[in-house]
Amino acid sequence: MKSIKKILGVFWIILGPAAMIFMAFQAWDKVSKAEAGIAQTNTALQWGIILLIFIPIAIGLVIFGKYALAGEYDKLPENSEEL
Repeated sequence: MKSIKKILGVFWIILGPAAMIFMAFQAWDKVSKAEAGIAQTNTALQWGIILLIFIPIAIGLVIFGKYALAGEYDKLPENSEEL
Protein backbone atom coordinates (compact mmCIF):
# COMPACT_ATOMS: atom_id res chain seq x y z
CA MET A 1 0.00 0.00 0.00
CA LYS A 2 2.88 2.36 0.73
CA SER A 3 4.27 1.89 -2.77
CA ILE A 4 0.86 2.64 -4.29
CA LYS A 5 0.72 5.88 -2.30
CA LYS A 6 4.18 6.88 -3.54
CA ILE A 7 3.29 6.06 -7.15
CA LEU A 8 0.09 8.05 -6.85
CA GLY A 9 2.13 10.88 -5.31
CA VAL A 10 4.17 11.11 -8.50
CA PHE A 11 0.92 10.95 -10.48
CA TRP A 12 -0.59 13.90 -8.54
CA ILE A 13 2.61 15.94 -8.90
CA ILE A 14 2.50 15.45 -12.67
CA LEU A 15 -1.28 15.88 -12.96
CA GLY A 16 -1.43 19.37 -11.39
CA PRO A 17 0.80 21.21 -13.90
CA ALA A 18 -0.36 19.04 -16.81
CA ALA A 19 -4.00 19.92 -16.14
CA MET A 20 -3.12 23.61 -15.85
CA ILE A 21 -1.25 23.57 -19.15
CA PHE A 22 -4.11 21.70 -20.85
CA MET A 23 -6.69 24.14 -19.52
CA ALA A 24 -4.60 27.14 -20.58
CA PHE A 25 -4.37 25.75 -24.12
CA GLN A 26 -8.12 25.11 -24.14
CA ALA A 27 -8.80 28.65 -22.95
CA TRP A 28 -6.54 30.11 -25.62
CA ASP A 29 -8.23 27.98 -28.28
CA LYS A 30 -11.78 28.84 -27.22
CA VAL A 31 -11.09 32.57 -26.87
CA SER A 32 -9.32 32.77 -30.23
CA LYS A 33 -12.19 30.93 -31.98
CA ALA A 34 -14.91 33.15 -30.49
CA GLU A 35 -16.35 35.91 -32.62
CA ALA A 36 -14.73 39.29 -32.15
CA GLY A 37 -16.42 41.73 -29.83
CA ILE A 38 -18.72 40.87 -26.94
CA ALA A 39 -18.63 37.12 -27.59
CA GLN A 40 -14.84 37.03 -27.36
CA THR A 41 -14.87 39.21 -24.24
CA ASN A 42 -17.44 36.96 -22.55
CA THR A 43 -15.50 33.83 -23.45
CA ALA A 44 -12.27 35.33 -22.16
CA LEU A 45 -13.99 36.35 -18.92
CA GLN A 46 -15.46 32.87 -18.42
CA TRP A 47 -12.14 31.15 -19.02
CA GLY A 48 -10.35 33.64 -16.80
CA ILE A 49 -12.68 32.77 -13.94
CA ILE A 50 -12.30 29.03 -14.60
CA LEU A 51 -8.51 29.29 -14.60
CA LEU A 52 -8.49 31.50 -11.50
CA ILE A 53 -10.51 28.90 -9.60
CA PHE A 54 -8.52 25.93 -10.88
CA ILE A 55 -5.02 27.31 -10.13
CA PRO A 56 -5.28 26.66 -6.35
CA ILE A 57 -6.71 23.20 -7.05
CA ALA A 58 -3.70 22.36 -9.25
CA ILE A 59 -1.32 23.69 -6.59
CA GLY A 60 -3.13 21.52 -4.02
CA LEU A 61 -2.64 18.45 -6.21
CA VAL A 62 1.09 19.10 -6.32
CA ILE A 63 1.27 19.60 -2.55
CA PHE A 64 -0.81 16.47 -1.94
CA GLY A 65 1.49 14.49 -4.25
CA LYS A 66 4.58 15.85 -2.51
CA TYR A 67 3.31 14.68 0.87
CA ALA A 68 2.30 11.28 -0.53
CA LEU A 69 5.73 10.86 -2.11
CA ALA A 70 7.44 11.85 1.14
CA GLY A 71 5.49 9.18 3.05
CA GLU A 72 3.43 11.53 5.21
CA TYR A 73 0.34 9.34 4.72
CA ASP A 74 1.99 6.05 5.69
CA LYS A 75 0.62 6.08 9.24
CA LEU A 76 -2.85 7.53 9.44
CA PRO A 77 -4.82 7.72 12.71
CA GLU A 78 -7.55 5.13 13.05
CA ASN A 79 -9.58 6.98 15.67
CA SER A 80 -9.79 10.43 17.21
CA GLU A 81 -7.69 9.45 20.23
CA GLU A 82 -4.61 8.96 18.01
CA LEU A 83 -4.73 12.56 16.86
